[in-house]
Amino acid sequence: MAAPRTLALVLAGGAGSRMELLTERRAKPALPYAGLYRLIDFPLTNCHHSRVPDVWVLQQYQLHSLNNELANGRPWDLDRTYGGLRILPPQAGGEAEGFHEGNADALWRNRELIAEAGREELLVMSADAVYTLDYERLLAAHRERGADVTMVTTEVSREEATRLGVVQTGDGDRVTGFQYKPGEPATTIATIEVFAYRTERLLEVLEDLAGADGGLEDFGHALLPRMVEDGNAFEYRFDGYWRDVGTVDAYWESHMDLVEPGRGPVLADPDWPMLTLGVDAPPSRIEPTARLDHGLVSSGCTVAGAVGRSVLSPGVVVEEGATVTGSVLLHDVRVRAGARVERAVVDQHADIGPGATVGGPDGEITLVGEYARVEAGARVEPGARVPRGRPPHAIG
Repeated sequence: MAAPRTLALVLAGGAGSRMELLTERRAKPALPYAGLYRLIDFPLTNCHHSRVPDVWVLQQYQLHSLNNELANGRPWDLDRTYGGLRILPPQAGGEAEGFHEGNADALWRNRELIAEAGREELLVMSADAVYTLDYERLLAAHRERGADVTMVTTEVSREEATRLGVVQTGDGDRVTGFQYKPGEPATTIATIEVFAYRTERLLEVLEDLAGADGGLEDFGHALLPRMVEDGNAFEYRFDGYWRDVGTVDAYWESHMDLVEPGRGPVLADPDWPMLTLGVDAPPSRIEPTARLDHGLVSSGCTVAGAVGRSVLSPGVVVEEGATVTGSVLLHDVRVRAGARVERAVVDQHADIGPGATVGGPDGEITLVGEYARVEAGARVEPGARVPRGRPPHAIG
């Protein structure tokens, strides 16, 4: 049997500081999504269905939270004797020791391992976006063009383009220009942080740039501009659902897309099922007093109150007389009788007391999260009001 041509690297080491309380005690790729899943499930599921057999996960921040979810690669058939899943934390000793100072720097610090793997292609992706993509088709296009790098791109709003890498293209999908988080984007065609590299050329460019002033930092600072200048960079246009959920607002908005039929990602495609570490929980209980208006209710929930346009993760309890609207409730949240939660993200184990109010119908997304010094999670006291906007810490 021929050796695989492709090695996949999932970059899962960022601190995710823009997620505020949601990433104080967990890595962003371990953040729950749609109740049952985690953000890391998207690239790993894509790798499984695209028949990419070897996947390395580069870690750095809150490793324990992500390792629990990876389960040695078992949910994605990566728990094999040879190949499969490999976890790469920061290392001590040697020239490459220390913490990664950006995603391009992370590749450079692991360059010896990448070279030893001996793969023709390196498929590199982030772990903080929601999308479904057939990497096999991407790699076929990459090989056909003989590209040094193929960037997966999509059309975004002009505001989004200022936070991403923006490309300009010429004939044959060749990338002729690149801007990284530009104040004035030349186009609204942006990379979605999925890249196919010719491994040999990537390692050459990394070695060349490592000694330059300013270092490597992120892909967009030096690596991609250099490869675009070389003239052998191409785009691969993606027109499906994609959302970078790197902020609290984007995380909430993607869930609101999810509860609207036809707007969000398709999670129930029989030809491309989402794979994840299973949750041990009984079926949900919907009491006679419950009122449900389209949303998602995960296993192990008990609903006796009113829930509308919301996502309930496993173990959530909404008591009789409570109301949850336009919100995302993570694992084991309890909303007690008479409480109201609206336009909010409530992190796991939080307890919304009787008659309390969290959020409101407009304004910023309200965030109530775990507090580092309260092990059982945030507690909103009975009758308390958490105003619209995000408090600096959990209430309680």
